[in-house]
Amino acid sequence: MKEKKVIAFIVEGPSDEAAIGSLMKEYFSDNEVQFVVVHGDITLKNYASADNIKSKINELIECVKNRYRYHQDDFIGIIHIVDTDGVYIADTDIRAADVEKVRYCEDYIETKNVNAIIERNKQKGDILFKLRKTGKIKGIPYKIYFNSCNLEHVLYGELKDFTDEEKQMLSDDFADKYEGKINEFIEFLSDSAVAVHGTYQKTWDFIEKERNSLKRHTNMHLMF
Repeated sequence: MKEKKVIAFIVEGPSDEAAIGSLMKEYFSDNEVQFVVVHGDITLKNYASADNIKSKINELIECVKNRYRYHQDDFIGIIHIVDTDGVYIADTDIRAADVEKVRYCEDYIETKNVNAIIERNKQKGDILFKLRKTGKIKGIPYKIYFNSCNLEHVLYGELKDFTDEEKQMLSDDFADKYEGKINEFIEFLSDSAVAVHGTYQKTWDFIEKERNSLKRHTNMHLMF
């Protein structure tokens, strides 16, 4: 029997894995799928920068290798899934407001601290540009895919601040809906209602324009 190779999926939270984990394992069943949950956005961590982000991602892969005793040549791919969080909008689309948390709308962001979001967007934008131009991490093929404004927006069509409990419930329902129906899941992601069509580079070029990083878009269909 041919030994299975490993595909590592890097996601932001456990609800992301809950929503698509079983579907990825079904589609990539010829290989071994391992999810790496960052518990947050690695592009926004205090330790992350455009200069060191590749090494930080490699550290995540090293943790997987050590946990499961994999070797470097066991890996055939790293798939990284991120939220865009309106990172590419103009500074003028970031509005001061008396809100407890950052509030995302399809045309603007509301926040108590405009300058903090401007700085956040610059850091994240620089890192995402570096990553989308990165073809390999320590010799392992690497691709990064986006959900705009976030995974919940794409999968459930709602742009709101869900609690962790709500995210988990929605994720479980979504996974149940498409269980054993991987082709229907791919059709959903490929529909023009959410999919940005074109090459990998073209989809990233698109999401960087105007307010597209706040609107409901994804290029995850390109994984398939």
